[in-house]
Amino acid sequence: MTLRTRTRFGTVTPAAALAATLLGPLPTAAAASADATASTTMSVETGNHPAPSRSVHPARVIEEKRIGPRQLDLTISSPALAGTGKVRLLTPDGWAARRPGDRWPVLYLLPDGEGDYRTYTRDYHIEKWPELRKTLVVMPQMPFYGFYSNWWNAGEGGAPAVESFHLDEVRPLVERQYGAGRQRAVAGQSQGGYGAVKYAARRPGMFRAAASFSGFLHPLQYPEAVSGGAEYLGVPWRKIWGDPVRQRHIWQENDPYYLAERLRGTRVHMASGDGTPGALDPPGTEPDPEIPGLKGLAPLYPDEVISLTEAVLGDESRAVARRLQESGVSVTTHFYRGTHSPPYWERELRRTLPLLAAHANPNH
Repeated sequence: MTLRTRTRFGTVTPAAALAATLLGPLPTAAAASADATASTTMSVETGNHPAPSRSVHPARVIEEKRIGPRQLDLTISSPALAGTGKVRLLTPDGWAARRPGDRWPVLYLLPDGEGDYRTYTRDYHIEKWPELRKTLVVMPQMPFYGFYSNWWNAGEGGAPAVESFHLDEVRPLVERQYGAGRQRAVAGQSQGGYGAVKYAARRPGMFRAAASFSGFLHPLQYPEAVSGGAEYLGVPWRKIWGDPVRQRHIWQENDPYYLAERLRGTRVHMASGDGTPGALDPPGTEPDPEIPGLKGLAPLYPDEVISLTEAVLGDESRAVARRLQESGVSVTTHFYRGTHSPPYWERELRRTLPLLAAHANPNH
């Protein structure tokens, strides 16, 4: 018999509930089926955007799928992933009639640790948001629990090279072939929030603004928040950055707390809850599933905390915000009562869009 747990994500198995806590809500079979049914396929080799030569541009678009009037899914042959990766584009008004040289400001939206490129249209239906009608939105896939990093792999490197896929393959492709301009902003939720701030820090000047919603912003503050969940989900976490003691320098190279000074000139926003029930948690919301490896952190927080993950990430976000302020970075914050759940991330994205849109606008 399979035990099931009632959580704010619905009735799910304990493993799925934990995955929802760590990674975000899992897509339903019905949603995936509807997505596939709504798609029409066109080979890029014979379509409007010929694939560049493999020798010149190793990463190439090998398929396009039209998903409704403004959504386009790309399948990319990716050396960085040693396979293929997906990207969903939400195109702006006038994009279908674009001419060579037409460019639009770009907002990159990064998913949580599940890595689903459909997250923002599936969960929040951002294609209906009027604020995004003049912006090209790029939503790339990430390998499951990939932590927006080029994996260390015991010093061997290689796939998955997530950062390289997003910034050295996807970004040039959408700029060459799909009208993406160089006025860029980036935002994300959970692991995606970490990715947004980290990418902006590791590539100074690439993004004018970055926003994190419940991001894993300071991995070295609580390494067990990375390792505990990964072990439960079957992810070999030491392959990502190595051991936090023996390979501490690699963790630091991927930790926004230690990259703070590189964010000068970038507008940064951070939002996170404190793990207690908040305005968007329905009455009777159950505590997060117990995550092995995090038990030792529970005594650090009040008994009213029901989302230990969010409490930990709230601490990390505050620590990084203080560090950015001390480093002279332009940073704003919103810390609130609430748990690690999508209703808060949707709210924070809506609140932050004016900032993101303004800094992606070439006239800003």
